[in-house]
Parts: sequence; structure tokens; C-alpha cells
Amino acid sequence: MTMNILVPVKRVVDANVRVRVSTNGAIDTTGLKMSLNPFDECAVEKALQLKEAGYASQVTVVSCGLSAAQDVLRTTLAMGADDAVLIDLGTAGQTNPALDSLAVARLLRAFMDSEDYGLVLCGKQAIDDDIGGVAAMLAALLGWPQALNASTLDAEPDGWRVTCGDDTGTAIWKLRGASVVSADLRLAEPRRVTLPNIVKARQKPLKIFDALSLGVNLTPHTRIVELAEPAVRQPGVKVAHTAALLAALGAERLFDVALTGAPA
Repeated sequence: MTMNILVPVKRVVDANVRVRVSTNGAIDTTGLKMSLNPFDECAVEKALQLKEAGYASQVTVVSCGLSAAQDVLRTTLAMGADDAVLIDLGTAGQTNPALDSLAVARLLRAFMDSEDYGLVLCGKQAIDDDIGGVAAMLAALLGWPQALNASTLDAEPDGWRVTCGDDTGTAIWKLRGASVVSADLRLAEPRRVTLPNIVKARQKPLKIFDALSLGVNLTPHTRIVELAEPAVRQPGVKVAHTAALLAALGAERLFDVALTGAPA
């Protein structure tokens, strides 16, 4: 099978690092460990599995960002990706380093004009902003079918069979032809990257495209109004028996709030 799979990835603060809002109302990432977004890592793994099973001939990984994002692209090459591409924001990134979902989707759509892809497989969301809008927006720009929050993905003769999480539990979708799928953490368990593969990945070519050359308007359509630390969790209350627990719940009128959506 000669299909190419494109996997967009993002460089984020490592999932094990606790971030804090600085005095100027922003998150300062200076000195923090940065890593490949966990959902994107699962997407890369699934793409590699599809290639190893003979359903694809090439896996290309792409990231939109500054030059620092090359480290996570090298990680995907060490995992086994064939090609890695950085859409470098360059000067545009210095003035507006935080792309919104629509800008990323537009950059990916413009980049995809350079080669034919049969599947775009990405993480369902990034753990830094938790928006999860790129996959749906890219599918709309391409006019391709989409399946979001995928926990399983199987190739079929004319497309894909995808199990996705939704409000009712799970749903099974059949997609025909080229498609966009976003990965849940259950889609695949990422492989361990060995030191020899990390060394080899440093020697692999990494392509860099100038974002401005793609002719995409990067003006954000969303803005962050405010960042604040979560409220301090209040201490719990110990009760001696079930009757006391029910009385405490009744006094808080919790069930009224749950049923009406607002305090009684």
C-alpha cells in the first residue's frame, strides 16, 4: 500500500511538570522540561503500527512552531517516523508565538498541497490549552470525513473503521477514503525509544518550511482573557456514619444543584 500518513504534533510542557501562573498573568516556561504532547505521541505510534502492518508506506510528522520544536520532531524520528517537517514561524512566531487552532489547521492545509496523504492522524488535544480543535477544523478545510477521540482504528478496503468516545459512551464510525482522525490515549501505547535510535535520529534530515511562504493568515481569532491558579482545595469533613453523611449532603443542597444546574 502506498498511502502516506501525516501526523501533526506539538511541543508542550512535560506532563509531569507542574506549571504556575507568574505575576504578569502568564505561564513562564523558562527552564521547564518540554516534551512531545502525549496524545500526539499515541498518534505517532498508531501511524507506525499501520505502516508496519502494511497499510501505509510512509509516516511524516509535522509541527508548527519555533525552531525549538525540532527536539520533539527528533523524538518522532527516533520512534521510527520516516520524515519530520517543521513549519517554522520564524519572525511571525516572535511577534505571535501562540497560534490558535484555526491558524494551525490552515498551515497544515497549505502544507498538504505539496504531497498526497491518505490519513491525517493527530492527538485529540494538546495538554497545554486543551482546546482540541485542530483535527475538526482541518477536516473541514480539506472536506474530508473525520472521527474524533478515537480509541481504536482499523483499516478497511475502502477506508477506516474507528471507535470514538462520545457523550453516550462509544460510537463506531466508518470513514471512506482520505480521513482525519484524532487519537485518544487508548489508541496505542507508545513504544520505548532506545538510545541507538535517538543517536540515529540526530543524523536524519529534518525539513524546515517558512510559515510565511505558505501564504496563510496567522492572525489569531481567539485570545486568552485571563490566566489564574485554581482555587485552593478546601479541607474535607469526616463523618462518623452513613446518617451523618446524608445529613451533611442534605445541608449542602448538592442534589438540588445537580438537578437544576444552579444553587437552590
